[in-house]
Amino acid sequence: MEKRTVLFVDDEEKCLSSIKRACADEPYETLFANSAKDAIEILRQNEVHVLVTDMRMLEMSGEQLLKIVKEQYPHIVRIAISGYISTLFSAVSEQQVFRYITKSSEFIEELRSAVLEALDYYNHHSKRDRLIKESQ
Repeated sequence: MEKRTVLFVDDEEKCLSSIKRACADEPYETLFANSAKDAIEILRQNEVHVLVTDMRMLEMSGEQLLKIVKEQYPHIVRIAISGYISTLFSAVSEQQVFRYITKSSEFIEELRSAVLEALDYYNHHSKRDRLIKESQ
């Protein structure tokens, strides 16, 4: 199986550092951006399979980033994270987010689990799409 890539986006350096430490031994490649604009540039240059983004960021919000990703990279599985539950509801309903996670004391463990589930989801749908193309 081809190695998958997950892009994490958060403008809080402390949060990104925690995620980096937590994902160091995970079975996927990791990319990190501290802004939505940086994330868009990374998406242009790399094949990304899962996007995990904070919702409240300066300059461009996570919701705006999710909208761009949904339109330009619909195959990417999207996960929203936030310390503010109200920002997650609109992301789930409008941007078809796979999972949402609130920043809490169990945040990192929940995030690790959600990313693995998102990668399984991506792999399943990728295989299904390939089989459909081959059968036509």
